[in-house]
Amino acid sequence: MSTLYALSDIHLSYAPNRAAWTLLRPHPNDGLILAGDMGETISHMRLAFEAATSSFARVWWVPGNHELYSMPPSSTTKPADALRGEAKYNACVDIAREYGVLTPEDDFVVWQGDDGKETLVCPIFTLYDYSFRPTHVTRDGALAWAMEEGIEATDEHLLHPDPYATRDEWCQALCLRFEAKLTAARQAHPQIPFVIVNHWPLKEALVHLMMVPRFRIWCGTKLTEDWPQRFGASVVVTGHLHVRRTDWIDGVRYEEVSLGYPRQWKDCRESGKDVNDMMREILPGPQKPESGNAATMWRRYG
Repeated sequence: MSTLYALSDIHLSYAPNRAAWTLLRPHPNDGLILAGDMGETISHMRLAFEAATSSFARVWWVPGNHELYSMPPSSTTKPADALRGEAKYNACVDIAREYGVLTPEDDFVVWQGDDGKETLVCPIFTLYDYSFRPTHVTRDGALAWAMEEGIEATDEHLLHPDPYATRDEWCQALCLRFEAKLTAARQAHPQIPFVIVNHWPLKEALVHLMMVPRFRIWCGTKLTEDWPQRFGASVVVTGHLHVRRTDWIDGVRYEEVSLGYPRQWKDCRESGKDVNDMMREILPGPQKPESGNAATMWRRYG
């Protein structure tokens, strides 16, 4: 049976995660979505894609914030690792294409299950614009609001928006571009459900960060709030939060598919699970609840 799986935030800069990634089992008839944060360097990208494409028939990738980092020169980095903003993203896309991995820059492709049902897999890239914040907090005050609780994303130092002046501007340009691409895809495929893949959540309500709630400003944009319904998504696949969960909202299934840093899935490893167990089945996936809505399922063990 052909199955479409997803995993994100494998963070291959960490040795335990690199070791785990070598244990991928063969899935010669299946597909794998990599929903961002493979690592920070071109070498991490190659490690991710080499194993994934050796194990799966088809692989998709979208960028997370870590792939976009401009890494300082060191004995373990390459010149491409220091590229800034859009140039770093384009370098990652070029590496993906070397391995035949589909990216947001490629045409959306139809996935057909063994039952003959077709779904259009739509990898996109939106970034964030600091709009996931309380109404009393202004954009200009967002960083200070987070810093009141000692929270500052590494993005503020390593994720550059070049050639845009700000990350907000880059996010807005990306949203315009992928909104148009999704619109064209819906017109071309009026009857086919979509699986929309993005590193960052498309809905603010799905950002639940109990330990660092003010980190939410780096977690998406309100510009995408209505995209799942407007574009006829059956499933939305995201990562970034390192909080594995499944939600059903108005008939759409939302899957957060992070692996996370080694400490964040240590309990899973100690229980005998490996990276294969942490992959989430996207298609065919679970049965939709009759009402189209269900309580959040927190998937601590995958």
